[in-house]
Amino acid sequence: MPHASGNPQSPLRVVVWSTGTVGRHAIAGVDAHPDLELVGVWTSTPAKAGQDAGELAGLGRTLGVTATTSRDELLALEPDCVVHAAMTDDRVFESIEDLTALIRDGVNVVSSGPVILVHPQGTLPDEMIEGIHAAGREGNASLHVNGIDPGFANDVLPLAVTSLSQRIDHVRVSEIADYSTYYQPVVMKDLFGFGGSLDAKPFLWEPGVLSTAWGPVVRVLAAGLGVTLDEPLVETVERRPAAQDTKTVSVDIAEGTQGSVRFTVTGTVEGVPRITLEHVTRTDATSDPDWPVPAKGDGCYRVEVTGEPSMTLELSHHGEHGDHNVSGMIVTAQRLVNAIPAVVAASPGLVSPLDLPLITGRGLVTR
Repeated sequence: MPHASGNPQSPLRVVVWSTGTVGRHAIAGVDAHPDLELVGVWTSTPAKAGQDAGELAGLGRTLGVTATTSRDELLALEPDCVVHAAMTDDRVFESIEDLTALIRDGVNVVSSGPVILVHPQGTLPDEMIEGIHAAGREGNASLHVNGIDPGFANDVLPLAVTSLSQRIDHVRVSEIADYSTYYQPVVMKDLFGFGGSLDAKPFLWEPGVLSTAWGPVVRVLAAGLGVTLDEPLVETVERRPAAQDTKTVSVDIAEGTQGSVRFTVTGTVEGVPRITLEHVTRTDATSDPDWPVPAKGDGCYRVEVTGEPSMTLELSHHGEHGDHNVSGMIVTAQRLVNAIPAVVAASPGLVSPLDLPLITGRGLVTR
């Protein structure tokens, strides 16, 4: 269906970088946005090269844009922005180099990762951060990393809630979700360790890794609230065995192997906990009833502000053609797609959520 748009200017030219779990939804999102024009698609899979973007996104129609494995071909299209949705969890520093090169070449980028770039101050060395800013100034282009988590659910949303506060004692932002339908085998098996022995120590649970991966969430909230955190951040992890054999779309989980995990990353101020990021991740929605559960459905994002007044806000979502894990990919993609005009207009360099104006679904109301 057509959409209402208030922008009389020419659409921004957009390339979507990858066609996977987030990329396919980014293609659909760019195609649906009246202020954006899809001009190119990158794929890492040679067999997908030459295929139409609409087919790769599962739209059931062609878009007249074919995928390519060539970076040079895409840059020759002179895009205003790249929506980078490729996997970065297993190649963090290589992907930072990729994104930095794109903005140095004059292309704005919105990306779902690496999540460390949501707010890298305090996590990455200052010289590395300045290197990204310098690349942006050289190419007169901006880089913004976001999504839903890390992203909107634990940066813009909780900060908006705190605008109602008279006194803030503690802010807790949580993802509470059943991951049984989340298709990402590398994340599920190698990083989280689901289906593996509880004696094993996947990389994610090594000391300091959680503070690197989700610490930026705590730090961006601290920056938004104007507080200086103690160092280091405080991590907790509790892993539990599956009570029964469980099949998920990413990994089969035998009884007694890791079936659920709960972790936190907390920022303290003079020893007092002030900001906490929490994840409660199950692969069986009925397990661990003593842990927090969503008020509705199989997954949610929860914001809890303790103070005067104390407030709780819960965000749940569900896809039209799938469950909360499908819609989780959609909201990640759309947070990036809808931010494109603001990022293109932003000052060159690395752009934080705190640097952008209000992002809305402008132009997406069906008529």
